[in-house]
Amino acid sequence: MPSLSVTVITKNEAHNIEACLSSVAFADEVIVLDSGSTDNTVQIALSMGADVSTNSDWKGFGVQKNRALALAKSDWVLSIDADERVPPELQAEIRAALEASDFDAYSMPRLSSYCGQYMHHSGWYPDRVTRLFRRNSARFSDDLVHEKIMTTSKVGQLNSRLLHESFRNLEAVLDKTNRYSTAGAQSLFNKGKPASVGKALGHGMWAFVRTYFLRLGFLDGRLGLVLAISNAEGTYYRYLKLWLLQRQPGKVPPA
Repeated sequence: MPSLSVTVITKNEAHNIEACLSSVAFADEVIVLDSGSTDNTVQIALSMGADVSTNSDWKGFGVQKNRALALAKSDWVLSIDADERVPPELQAEIRAALEASDFDAYSMPRLSSYCGQYMHHSGWYPDRVTRLFRRNSARFSDDLVHEKIMTTSKVGQLNSRLLHESFRNLEAVLDKTNRYSTAGAQSLFNKGKPASVGKALGHGMWAFVRTYFLRLGFLDGRLGLVLAISNAEGTYYRYLKLWLLQRQPGKVPPA
């Protein structure tokens, strides 16, 4: 059986890390790369047998995940986030995929929760993510947020779900909306994307229509409506922050 490394990047994930690492105990190696936690994330990870390193020079999710990837030693790598869980059905399918080795990378459907409810519509499911790959056959893009796997290999498909405990409550939604809209605005600024208040409003309204109507968010009930509104707000703030960035005196996008 080929060996498997699991990589996880963390910062202040004490509320998540135990459940996350428990779900990947079947791996040959578990690597946690922490970026300066002030809670007991590191202590919990160490107590569970993870190989823990620290790097506080934060340059975005893509760069940090590539740093964690560079620490892996096994034949295969499974990269997950601290708020994700690998249930037994997915564990078994991963083992079978490693043994068969029909592909160099595999995607899996991800089922995400929002304020205590798993969302089966709204564009949140099946939300396939490529997370399992042969080491040296793939890497992450260097994006600040919404990083993705880059590989020239054909990607196989697993059927079992990766569980994503993404938003525990509304406070977590608001916190992530603020952080991701800031990082998203910076990323768009670096790419020289134009912005205006009108564009911010238009993108926000389109995000609501896409989530609630086109992606059937109304089938997720009342929280489907709440999610559509928060998606609209996050998109609006991203483009509004981009516009404000561009208005700063002397602020010029990198060449």
